[in-house]
Amino acid sequence: MLGRTANGLFWMFRYLERAENTARLLEAGLRMALTRDVTTAQEEWRSVIATLGLQAQYEAANDGYDGISTWNFILRDKANPANVRAMFGAVRTNARLARIEISGDVWEAVNESWMKLDRMLSRPVGQGAVGEVVATIRRAGMRVHGALDGSMLRDEAYHFARAGTFVERGESTARILDMKYFLLLPSLSYVGSSLDTGQWDQVLRSVAGSRVYSWLNAGQIDARGIVEFLVLDDRFPRSLAFCRGAVSTNLAALARMNGAEVSCHELMLNADNIMKDLTVDDIFDRGLHEFLVDFMNRNAAIGDAIAEDYRFLA
Repeated sequence: MLGRTANGLFWMFRYLERAENTARLLEAGLRMALTRDVTTAQEEWRSVIATLGLQAQYEAANDGYDGISTWNFILRDKANPANVRAMFGAVRTNARLARIEISGDVWEAVNESWMKLDRMLSRPVGQGAVGEVVATIRRAGMRVHGALDGSMLRDEAYHFARAGTFVERGESTARILDMKYFLLLPSLSYVGSSLDTGQWDQVLRSVAGSRVYSWLNAGQIDARGIVEFLVLDDRFPRSLAFCRGAVSTNLAALARMNGAEVSCHELMLNADNIMKDLTVDDIFDRGLHEFLVDFMNRNAAIGDAIAEDYRFLA
């Protein structure tokens, strides 16, 4: 496979995952903001922007953190080059680049979703429309992933797409968890309060884990339990353990198809060894922030190594 085609597949699904994750985070913020007073709602929107790493860009373009300014900045504002409209445009551009390697079903799912979202985001999104826009983005992600799983050969194209998906998903879950730990609570005095519980519920909703976590833990919101669930529970498809395992599986398949392991496989093995036998006590003894930063750094290094090893820019 040509390196530029592999690059298109890898980044097509990274951008798709990024758009869907952004929509889920926005939806969770919207739910929280609607139940708070004006001042607290502004802090909710600030936390969403901070989690996305867009605080400097947002504050350069806006005077305050009201809902309509925040979600339009995230969804469509040209002052934000990482807006969802641009992300989905990048999904479609990369799908065209890799057109010969994807099925007709995958292309149709991407193209039709792009046309619908482009129309919806061609004008400012009001209070009455934001819920439907967010739901459309989530459905678009699920539709494309469903088409991939249901219509693609398990060949190199499939494994580059899946590797891109789970590199991006692991990054998103780690970032959301890290931002909660540092940014969402005003001070340590709020730990254990109703605000703290609500924020942890927001984290779970941001990764589509609220219902399954509640089912596994009889509805008990507990920070330690949530960290264990989002980091170590390899049954949950957005946990760090699941994402790391999925990247490892798809890289192993690429190694078999190409007849050799390369540097990304060595990095993956080192990352797997760190996660092996890890406990939640180990994480808190080391420091949750330190653990998450290390995870994100290793994840980024693996993504860079995949690009270099498989000559994405060649």
